[in-house]
Amino acid sequence: MAPTGSIPELISKLVLEPPVYFITVLLTTIGLPIASIVIELLARPEANVIASAGKWFVFWGVGVRLFLAGISQVVRPSFTASNIFRIKDTATEKIVSELGYANASMGLGGMLSLLSHAWVVPAGFAGGLFLGLAGIKHAMNAERSAKENVAMITDLIVTCVVAVYLGSLAVR
Repeated sequence: MAPTGSIPELISKLVLEPPVYFITVLLTTIGLPIASIVIELLARPEANVIASAGKWFVFWGVGVRLFLAGISQVVRPSFTASNIFRIKDTATEKIVSELGYANASMGLGGMLSLLSHAWVVPAGFAGGLFLGLAGIKHAMNAERSAKENVAMITDLIVTCVVAVYLGSLAVR
């Protein structure tokens, strides 16, 4: 039987249903950026490793990850409210939807960075800062779930890589 529903609903279900949530987050924040860096360095051995890491972590870790999360939060705000924040009140869905718009917007900026190098720094700064602050907030929660642990660790990994990239630009 073929799946039913709108494209955003199907994307949301694919991104959020366990273990797909874990696979999606780990692929977009670790696996795919590293694979992209390796492919780029094999194809262009003269490429700068830090610049390549910045480009691919902004595209995958900020761009694709936040865009997919944003779409999911807009389409299914109750998932984020109840499974990530552990809030069962349906009134929070309005706020989660707005968080989704912000995530989708930052994510789109990160994805556009692959088309125009001029987008890498602003998308990396905004998305990296957001992920870093979110990661710190997750770390302050002593009763984190497995999903929060994965989100915290991957948020901080992307933030660190993007920060090293941005820092390398500052010292040039």
